[in-house]
Amino acid sequence: MTKSRIIAGIELGSNKIATLISQVAVDPITMETSINIMGAASSESRGIKKGQIVDIEDAVEAIISSVEAAERMAGYNLESAYIALGGAHIHSQNSHGVVAISEPNGEINQNDVDRAIEAASAVSMPTSREIVHVLPREYVVDGEAGVHDPVGMNGVRLEVDTHIVSAGASAIKNVRKAVNEVGIQIEDLVFSGIASAEAVLSPTEKELGCVLIDIGGGTTSIAAYIDGSLSYSGVIPVGAKNVTNDLAIGLRVSLETAEKIKLALSSKKKVEESDEMDLVSLGVTEVTKISRKTLLEGIIRPRMNEIFTMVRMELDREGLANRIPSGAIITGGGSETAGAVESAKRMLSLPVRAGIPTGVTGLIDDVINPSFSTCVGLILYGARDIPQNENLTRFTKKIKLPGAASGMFGKIISSIKDLLP
Repeated sequence: MTKSRIIAGIELGSNKIATLISQVAVDPITMETSINIMGAASSESRGIKKGQIVDIEDAVEAIISSVEAAERMAGYNLESAYIALGGAHIHSQNSHGVVAISEPNGEINQNDVDRAIEAASAVSMPTSREIVHVLPREYVVDGEAGVHDPVGMNGVRLEVDTHIVSAGASAIKNVRKAVNEVGIQIEDLVFSGIASAEAVLSPTEKELGCVLIDIGGGTTSIAAYIDGSLSYSGVIPVGAKNVTNDLAIGLRVSLETAEKIKLALSSKKKVEESDEMDLVSLGVTEVTKISRKTLLEGIIRPRMNEIFTMVRMELDREGLANRIPSGAIITGGGSETAGAVESAKRMLSLPVRAGIPTGVTGLIDDVINPSFSTCVGLILYGARDIPQNENLTRFTKKIKLPGAASGMFGKIISSIKDLLP
C-alpha cells in the first residue's frame, strides 16, 4: 500500500507570489517517490522588493491571495509549507570540521558525521546573520578524500568540507512573521538558488560542474556545483524588473506598457518578418510603432549583458569559471527575456541552456515553466527531506494480524499491557 502526504511550496518573489500544493507518494516496497501537483497559483507580489519584505501587511495580503487560489484548486486547506528565501542579504562560505571517531573499533557512525558537521558549523558570524543551510561537500577519512558517505567505514579521524549559506536575521524574521500571519507553519526555509537547482539540474551536470542562474524579478540567484556538491551560492540585486524599467525610461512609457512590450518581444510565437513592431495590437497607446532591433540591441541586450557580467565576476572571484564544463543553466521568469541565452553565452563564454523544471506530474501545464522552477524545487526538496523509513513506519503501525486479538497472542499482549504503568 502506497502512503502519501501533502507537501507545499511558497515563493515570495519580487514579481509574484507562487504557491504549489502537491501529493507526494512513497511506495513502501520500492521506495520510489511520485509527486503529483494538485494546486498551483500565483498572485501579483506586493510589499516585497528585491527579494525582501518591505511591507508586512501588503505581503501578507498577497500571500493569502496566492495560497487561497491554490487551496481552492487542490481542495485542501494548507497547514505548512516550504518557503523560498532570496534577496541580496544571502551570503555563503565554505568551512572545514574535524573530529575523532568515537567507537573503539574505529567504525564511523551517524553520530560521528553529525559531530563533524557541527564542528564545521562553528564559524564566527555576526548576530545580525543566521545560518540557513550547512551542506556537506565531501568527507575525508584518515586523509582519504572524496568520500560521500563515511558511515560504516573504519578510521580514526573524520573531516568534512561544508558549504554554509547564511541570511540576514531581520529578513528571516520578517518572512517568518508574514507566513505565520497567514496561518501557515514553516517546514523549512530554503535558499531559492538551491530550490531551483533541485528542479532544473541533472545529477550529471552537478557532478561535472555547472552554475545555475535563476533570474527573478528583482534579484538573480547563483548556485555553482563542483563534483556534485554546492561550492558557491549568492544573489545579485539585479533582475528582470530592471529590463522593464529600462524600456519604460527609454520609450517614455508606463511600467505596465513596458512590461507588455517586453513580454511581446519574449513571446515564443512566430513573429512577423518586418522589423517594425505594431504596438496598437498590444493595447499600447503611448507609442504605436517601434523597431524590434532598437529594443533588443539598444535596451534589452545591454541590461542582460550587465547581469551575466556580474555573474562572471562572481565566478572569477571564487575561482570557479574554469571548473564548470557543463556550463550555465539559466532559469526563472527573467530567463525568458528575449536574447537571454545569447547574452549568457557571450558574457560567460560557457555552454548555456534554458532550464525548465522536471520531476513532477499532475496539473503541470502552467508549472512546467522557468518562472515556477523555485516553487517546483521546494516540493522536490521537501519530498527528498522525508525520512526514508517514515512511510514504512506509518504503514507497519497499521498492520493487524487477522484474528490475533481474540487468540492466544491477543491474551499475551493484554497481559503485558496490564503490567505496564
